[in-house]
Amino acid sequence: MYEDLLNIVLGVMATGVSAALGWLARTALWRRKLRRRQVFFGLPGNAECLLVVNREAGGDGAVHRFDVFALLELSALIKDCGAHARIVQHDVAQQGFGERTEFCLGGPYSNRRMEAHLATLLPGVFVNTDVEPVEERGAFVIGSERYAMEPGVSEYVLLARLTAGEGGRPVFLFCGQRAITNQAATRYLVRHHERLAREHGRDGSFVLLLKVINSQAYGPDVVELVADVTRPARNPAAPEAA
Repeated sequence: MYEDLLNIVLGVMATGVSAALGWLARTALWRRKLRRRQVFFGLPGNAECLLVVNREAGGDGAVHRFDVFALLELSALIKDCGAHARIVQHDVAQQGFGERTEFCLGGPYSNRRMEAHLATLLPGVFVNTDVEPVEERGAFVIGSERYAMEPGVSEYVLLARLTAGEGGRPVFLFCGQRAITNQAATRYLVRHHERLAREHGRDGSFVLLLKVINSQAYGPDVVELVADVTRPARNPAAPEAA
């Protein structure tokens, strides 16, 4: 009977030790993944970042509902990193970059800060902000390539992670031809940030051109990676291309 009791006690102890080791291993893995995520997004614990929002076309300070959805997805990611977000309007965010992580949403036609970022950080990107002709509205020219949209059918968005300025904190750009493409880019980043960190390095810069397929039927969910356009986007465009 003593041996049976001893075996039970040893079994319980072994189970407890195994459970504790498993918990420690899972905790260590979770902490390692958290540190990698924090480095990639430049968001150490209790850090503050900026969410720079544009305005809805024709609105008076209003934010498009798809951009609101994008902000919600980014806010959840920021909270997971243990950081804090401050939302600022594009026309009052008058500060440099590198000191804090920044997430900037919207095209240059509705976001002055995005316009400044494109001119400073991505001189090889030209976005048509003219209202007429309609078929040219919102078209991207990157290097020698042109990308025009078909509203609701085929639309493009630039997703960029760039490091510049003192401090080394990244700037994330979500520059879409329509508001729904901004949300598509934020969702793509949230879903694929681990792969992007492996491919480009946790502190590396990249500029990706994404294509949103049939948004009128699928919303922001069906996204195709068209190309890594980091090199042409960061080099000044030829005069004839611009």
